[in-house]
Amino acid sequence: MAQDFAAWRPTRRAALVVTLLGVSGCGSAPSVPRVVALFAAASLAEAITEIGSAWQAATGVAVRSSFAGSGAVARQVEAGAPADIVVLADAIWMDRLIERGRVVPETRVDLVGNRLVVIAAADAAIQGDPFDWMARTDGRLAIGDPDSVPAGAYARTWLQQTGRWDSVRERLVLAADVRAVRAFVARGEAPLGIVYASDVVGAGQVRVVLSPPLSEQPRILYPAALTRTAPAEAAAFLSHLRSAEARAVFHRYGFDAPATGSVSPV
Repeated sequence: MAQDFAAWRPTRRAALVVTLLGVSGCGSAPSVPRVVALFAAASLAEAITEIGSAWQAATGVAVRSSFAGSGAVARQVEAGAPADIVVLADAIWMDRLIERGRVVPETRVDLVGNRLVVIAAADAAIQGDPFDWMARTDGRLAIGDPDSVPAGAYARTWLQQTGRWDSVRERLVLAADVRAVRAFVARGEAPLGIVYASDVVGAGQVRVVLSPPLSEQPRILYPAALTRTAPAEAAAFLSHLRSAEARAVFHRYGFDAPATGSVSPV
């Protein structure tokens, strides 16, 4: 189900619209599968893919999903990428899309929440405080690029607030999204990384070596909204993403409830 952004060029979207119009004008033509185009933060990939597959099986409406860092997603949508639903990991990027007139403000909802964790490779011999270990070994720390990846911005804020930023800033490995951070750590290219708690679920190559206490956790929310060209099927799927059935899937993949951000589980 997951598609690259390049696979959804405007020309392809236009061709699909023309085809749909042609079918609507000719009762004898074969039906065209209904499609919802969803662009979302990379950390949501597994959960939304599973929810979308079940939705397609139940309704016949396909969900074509593209996943990347929230900054990359927002810039694609801002530039005219043919999204129907946008789900980001940061309110600021969604605010920007609203200001640019790319999404409908009235449809905006907070979908899920998350938490930060520090990870290492599953077989890493790290005991005690991982930052003390990093200082002793001159190790490196992978985070998402704070200028475009919300997880990286959250990580930077947490490191600053806990007094660790100055000691690690020269040892950072910046990644395009949280999944790239996880891959760097799994491959041993960076001994430590900061990702969302949901990124560790089912990821056997990495393990959590530090879970910041709730008092230190930033309030991480994933806003979702419809674009101005979204069809009725997209509105229905966005509503489904807030259903009890979808919440159960999000919870299984490590996401939290949106009402209280990163404090209470779904």
